[in-house]
Amino acid sequence: MRQSWDMKVQPNFCPTPPSLPSIHGMSPLFLVCSSRLKGSLKYFSGPCSVMRNNDVKEVIAMKNNNSVAMPTKESASGEELSAESYNYCICDTCKVGNIDDAMTLLAQMESLGCRPNYSSYTSLIEALLNVGRTLEADALFQEMVCFGLKPRLRLYNIMLRGLLKKGLLGLADRVLKMMEELGVSRNQETYEILLDYNVNAGRLEDTWSLINEMKVKGFQLNSFVYSKVIGLYRDNGMWKKAIGIIEEIREMGIPVDKHIYNSIIDTFGKYGELEEALEVFSEMQQQGIRPDIVTWNYLIHWHCKSGKLSKALHLLAKMQEKGFYPDPKIFITIIGGLAEQGKWDTIKENFEIMKSWGHKESGAIYAILVDIYGQYGKFQDAEECISALMSEGIRPSASMFCVLANAYAQQGLCDQTVKVLQLMEAEGIEPNLVMLNVLINAFGVAGKHMEALSIYHLMKENGISPDVVTYSTLMKAFIRARKFDKVPQIYNEMESSGCTPDRKAREILQTALIVLERRHCKNPD
Repeated sequence: MRQSWDMKVQPNFCPTPPSLPSIHGMSPLFLVCSSRLKGSLKYFSGPCSVMRNNDVKEVIAMKNNNSVAMPTKESASGEELSAESYNYCICDTCKVGNIDDAMTLLAQMESLGCRPNYSSYTSLIEALLNVGRTLEADALFQEMVCFGLKPRLRLYNIMLRGLLKKGLLGLADRVLKMMEELGVSRNQETYEILLDYNVNAGRLEDTWSLINEMKVKGFQLNSFVYSKVIGLYRDNGMWKKAIGIIEEIREMGIPVDKHIYNSIIDTFGKYGELEEALEVFSEMQQQGIRPDIVTWNYLIHWHCKSGKLSKALHLLAKMQEKGFYPDPKIFITIIGGLAEQGKWDTIKENFEIMKSWGHKESGAIYAILVDIYGQYGKFQDAEECISALMSEGIRPSASMFCVLANAYAQQGLCDQTVKVLQLMEAEGIEPNLVMLNVLINAFGVAGKHMEALSIYHLMKENGISPDVVTYSTLMKAFIRARKFDKVPQIYNEMESSGCTPDRKAREILQTALIVLERRHCKNPD
């Protein structure tokens, strides 16, 4: 596997603006960020001029394709553009999603000896986090602090959400410590970001600690918080207790909204109580709450997992009737289940239904996933697959890459799974925790348990915290390789890392222990 995560982040924040060497006015931290820019950076010399009325008009002219016109060194009057003009243009460029252009503007601005203002830093950091370029965002965050700009609470929350989404717990803890040292108090949003991460990571004790802290500080335990509590009970095998929380919510006068209903449906589905899940789905509509894409995804996913593919397809059709855009992740489950049963005619019929609803993008992805699963074999090469999607006007996102990698992984095509990772990096998208978990699974399915283990070590070396899925997938890889004695070691490492094992992890451990016990009985010495 090609390792390209070579950017290093500073271990600590600078408390005061340091005296840093520079190249054309650019700090070392910014040079780290700009290392991934496409194309060459243009450096200019000379001080920035004062803001002039016509500068902004020149640098924020919008093109028909929603991109911002890139400024040149000089305005129409022959004078250099001002720092304020650059700041305005950087913010505007970030708003329309042109992060590479915004970073080039920053390079031009710093080459003139100017520094971006607070708004520019905030816009750049948020835009970088939105496209998964987490380490660059963190480097800019450190840089702004080093140069004396004090982050506000909104920016701290943006950083926390982006870092935790990528599983970068160490960096997130550093941000929290900085908030504490500077006396910045957490708000409701901060707590909800932290709760979301801890629940998804299966951290039972940390979640309850946060909830108790919220109660002590007088924050409202709203439907979002309770939906996370339900999810936590669900993932720890206490589904009946999860359902019992509904009474507590109603007694407190908190309305049972979409968040709560979705959590209940997911809980019933996970434990095979599909009839109850459908009853809740019906009740939710009777209460005037419109199901969203999450609701439909839960229902379709758990029906597929239970082998009830006909019902899953019926729900998929109903979802499209309601005007919802099908989630490509669901396609893998449906296509995989139907392919195992050899029902290619059903797959084709479902594709025709999808086309009739006008979902062009989903249709293209669906067709390629069918191909990967072996019906035609045209897109067994990941590069051709990505090219085909782009020719349809689909720009692959991080989620899209994960879907494609997962499809290759489930077929045991680990070389193509790695190629998807490389193509993802080539598009400027950092591999996230989900993608790396998929890669571990690909190696595991292919019987390459040592390669799977190497991905795990690579994650830790690059500051990405493994989650419960990582450990469970790694344990499965060693089960497939019949290295049962390694499974308890991985399980112990999961617990020591702070991850709460879920039911799946406990079942994998139990399988390994049974085999080891039998071996011991046969060979007591």
